[in-house]
Parts: sequence; C-alpha cells; structure tokens
Amino acid sequence: MAKPKKVLKIIAGVIVFFTLPTLLFFGFLYLKYNEDLPEGIKGERADVLATKMLNALDHEAYENTNYIEWTFDKRHHYKWNKADNTCQVYWKTYRVDLDLNDPSKSEAFHNEEKVDKESSKKLIEKAVSNFNNDSFWLVAPYKVFDPDTERRIVTLEDGSESLLVTYTSGGTTPGDSYLWHLDASGKPTSFQMWVDILPIDGLEATWSDWTITESGAQLPSFHKFMVFGLEITDLVGKEK
Repeated sequence: MAKPKKVLKIIAGVIVFFTLPTLLFFGFLYLKYNEDLPEGIKGERADVLATKMLNALDHEAYENTNYIEWTFDKRHHYKWNKADNTCQVYWKTYRVDLDLNDPSKSEAFHNEEKVDKESSKKLIEKAVSNFNNDSFWLVAPYKVFDPDTERRIVTLEDGSESLLVTYTSGGTTPGDSYLWHLDASGKPTSFQMWVDILPIDGLEATWSDWTITESGAQLPSFHKFMVFGLEITDLVGKEK
C-alpha cells in the first residue's frame, strides 16, 4: 500500500503534468499578443472615419434589411425580425421566442412544448446572452453609432488610422472596446478586442469573408481568431 506522502507526490505530479503546459502556453500567448488599450482622440475625425466604414458597407442596405437569419458556429440558430426587434433563438432541443424590447415577455420551449414561466427564466437569459454575443459577430460594424458608444481615432505606428469603439453600457459586457482596422475604402478587415470575457487584451479577429444578402446588406460568413474559426452559415437577409 502506497504511503500517504507518496500518493500526494503522485497526485501533485499529475496536476503539474497537465497544468504546467497550459500555464506555459498561456504565458507565451500573453507575452506575444497582450496589448494595452490604445489611446485615441474623440471628436469629429473619429465620427468621419466611422461614417466612412458604414458607407463602405452600404449601411443603408443594412438599415433596410428587416429580417436576418443565420447559424453561429454550428451551435445556435437565429431568425431575427429586425423590424419588430424579436428573434427566435434555437439551440439543442430548445427554442426561445425572444422579445428584445422586453425579454420578460419572451417564451421558451423544449421539444416544442412550452416551458412554464418560472423554469423559462434561465432559458430566456441564455437566449439573450447568446443573441448579444452571436449577433455582435454578425453586425458589429453597424453598431458604431449605437447609444452609449464612444468613438476615437487611433494612429498606428505605420501612420494608418483605426477606429476605436467603446461600449459604455448595454449588451452583456458593457465597457468592452474594439479597435477596427480598415482598408483604403474604409471596409473592416479585422478588429482587436479589449473585453472582459478574454484574459488577453488586444486579441485580433478577421472581418474579411463578406456575403451580400438578398437585401444588399453585407454580412460576414467567417472570422479567423488566432488558430480558431467562427463560422456563420445559413445566412439570409431580406427587406421583408
């Protein structure tokens, strides 16, 4: 029978074996990618750059798009009536008919059976959280003039200008900031993120795989994020 000290040493060895590579890998990523939030200048120049980005994406076509449907990362499916600000959110065997103006009016279903009001609260909260996250990866460029946003122009080392947008309230994680990198026309190519949910500041994701929907709205179908990919499929955008 192994002595208690030997058992503890074996357990400690197993823990170190599995956690040390993870810690070393995280340390490598932190040193390689972590960046401080850049300072920028608020004012008219930042708003002009934000408007240039919207024009490059044909913002008017997006505004005239009243229905958007998509699947995010093969896990969550959405049917968003943008005009009414309602959305059907699907995952696994659940569906939530989400009222985005007043989530308390939402209804939840499991295997097409309506869930009672008390049990539906967590499902509705999950649907709201999923929608906030997954729709942001779809329409974030169009939200740069949302209420409670701050825009700053940031001059990079190569002399180019990027747009820093901070969400001071609203959504699931208020206070998050995004630095949009743009091509010569003003169209987004990527953004860097300073967000509570990520342990490393300044991580970058692409915004380069654009699809033009039936309504003319330009929406992304894929984001490359480090070694990961976020796929957006079943993408539909209609005026009615």
